[in-house]
Amino acid sequence: MKKKVLILCTGNSCRSIMAEALINAKLGECVEAQSSGVQASGVVNPKAQELLEREGLWRDSYRSKVIEEVIENEFDLVVTVCDNAQETCPMFPKAVKTMHMGFEDPSGKEDKEYLIALELINLNLLPRIKKELC
Repeated sequence: MKKKVLILCTGNSCRSIMAEALINAKLGECVEAQSSGVQASGVVNPKAQELLEREGLWRDSYRSKVIEEVIENEFDLVVTVCDNAQETCPMFPKAVKTMHMGFEDPSGKEDKEYLIALELINLNLLPRIKKELC
């Protein structure tokens, strides 16, 4: 049975969606990722989506979700990818292991910053998730 991980950010529009897509694409044999936002924007950042599409990582099921949509789900691990989400991370009804690994938000910056964020998530977060859950 696959382990479940929740990637939590503030707006759930960029970094958390990128992490969700990378985990599902590269660790999908042992981990199923979802993402959510503490204060979800309801919109996926168009530049993040374009990059994920170009990299072959995008799924039409990816969207910005509020924490209430997933808080009752069982997760083996909750990862916060922005400092604000770490500070405001809600308590989950079921005890769950949490981890924080912050990444700079590329929103509103040059296109190359999105690629840098994606690469940093791939290089730093994926090995930790793999070690923890696979």
